[in-house]
Amino acid sequence: MSEDFFQGYKGGALEMLKKYNVRVWGQAEVQTTRGIFQGTVLPRSENDDDQHIVMKIITGYNIGIDIANITSMNETGYKKANYKIPEKEFPYTEGFPKVKLIGTGGTIASRLDYRTGAVIPAFSPGELYGAVPELADICNLTTEKVFAVFSENMGPDQYKKLAVAIGKEIENGIDGIIIGHGTDTLSHTAAALTFMVQNSPVPIVLVGSQRSSDRPSSDAALNLMHAATAAAHGNIAEVMVCMFGPTSDEYGLLHRGTRVRKMHSSYRSTFRTIGDVPLATVTRKGVKPIKTEYNHRRKDRNVTILPYFEEKVAIIYYYPNMQPDMIDSLVENGYKGIIIAGTGLGHVNKPLYPAIERATAKGVHMFMCVQTLWGYAHMFVYDTGRDLMAKGVIPAMNMLPETAYIKLGWVLGQTTDPEKVREMMLTPINDEITKREPYNGYLVYQGGVKEVEDFIKKVHK
Repeated sequence: MSEDFFQGYKGGALEMLKKYNVRVWGQAEVQTTRGIFQGTVLPRSENDDDQHIVMKIITGYNIGIDIANITSMNETGYKKANYKIPEKEFPYTEGFPKVKLIGTGGTIASRLDYRTGAVIPAFSPGELYGAVPELADICNLTTEKVFAVFSENMGPDQYKKLAVAIGKEIENGIDGIIIGHGTDTLSHTAAALTFMVQNSPVPIVLVGSQRSSDRPSSDAALNLMHAATAAAHGNIAEVMVCMFGPTSDEYGLLHRGTRVRKMHSSYRSTFRTIGDVPLATVTRKGVKPIKTEYNHRRKDRNVTILPYFEEKVAIIYYYPNMQPDMIDSLVENGYKGIIIAGTGLGHVNKPLYPAIERATAKGVHMFMCVQTLWGYAHMFVYDTGRDLMAKGVIPAMNMLPETAYIKLGWVLGQTTDPEKVREMMLTPINDEITKREPYNGYLVYQGGVKEVEDFIKKVHK
C-alpha cells in the first residue's frame, strides 16, 4: 500500500499496520492482550513515538494502543474522514433578536489537528452554525472572525480592537454580542472589555469551551446556546463570561467580567466568581438572575468606548526570599506599573523595600493585591503593610490580581498623574472592588470530611 495510507506512522507502528493491511482512516477490529478494540485508525502525530497506534473508538474518544499488546488487526471498512464542518448561511426569522458572534479563536472554535495531535483554531464563526444549528432557534445570528488565535496570544491590541468593534455593533443596532474566546485568558479579556466598554445597552457575553468540538464531552455547543440566550434574551447588559455551571449540563453561569477566574485546567465547570456570587444562571429557556443589582438592557444606542492600554505593566507574585532585582529589572526596562500579589493581607519581605522605594521614586505606580484571591489587602494591620504603604504601595482592596493588572494597564493608558491613577484604580467601575464579600462568596469545600461528603451526595457536581 502507498505511504499515503499511513499518515504520520513510522517504525514498529508502521510495520504493524502494513503487516495486517490496515490503513489510516480504516475501520478496524484490534485484538490485544488487554481486550478487543473497535474504531477508526487515526493519523499519528508526526512528533510522537513509533510504538502506538491511535484509534477513535466507538464512544468517540481517542486511545493509544501499544503495539507490544496487539495480537491481530482486521480492517472492516474504510472512509476517509473530513473534520471540517461546512459553513452554512444562518436562517433569518422575523422578530428574533439580532446577535453578533465575534470569533477570536480558542477551543470554542477549534478542531483536532491529527498531524500534530494539537487542538488548533479551525472553525470560522460561520462553521459554528453548521455545528450548532440550534442557535437558529434562539436568535438571528451574524458572524465575524476578527482574530484566529489561542487566548494566550490575546493582548492589548486585541482588547482595543474588540472594544471598537463592539462599539460599532451597538451603534448599528445589535441586540446582543457574543465573543468566542479561548478559556485560558478569557477572564483577562472580560476585565479589559469591562473597562473599555462602559454603559453598554446590550449584553456582551464571552464564551469558550474546555473541550474541543470533536470530543463527546465537549461543552462547546451548550455554552454557545447559553451565550446566545443571554445575549439575545437576557436583561443583564454587562460584560459577562458564560460557561458551565454543574458538569451535569443543567445550566450555565453568567459571571461578572471583573470577578471571574479560571480555577481548573480541564474541568468543564472551571470558571468561578471569586469573592461574590455569579450574576445569573442561564438555560436555553432564559436567564435567571442571582444578583439583584446589575446593569439592565436598554433600547438606546449609547455606549462609552475607552480603548486605552499601557503595555509596560506587570504582575509580581511574591514568594519567600524574592530578590530586589526582580523589581529593579522591571524599572530598568521601563515598566510604569506593577501589581504585587502579596502574602496574607498584602505583604512582602523587607529586602524588597529599597527596590520598592527606588521604583516609586522613579514614578512607577505600585498596587498590592492578595495572592489568596479571596479577601482584601488590609495593609494597615501589621507593620509590614504600613511600611509598604509609606513607601508608595497602594492596597487594591479585593481586586483580583489579574483584574488589577488589566485595570492598571487601562488607567495608565490614559494618565500617569499619581493622584489620578490612584483615584481611577480605587473607584469601582463594575464590582472589581466590592464593599464586602457576601457570606457565600467564599466556598471552598474540603473533600473527605463527613459534613462535606454528606453535602455533595445531595447536590450535583
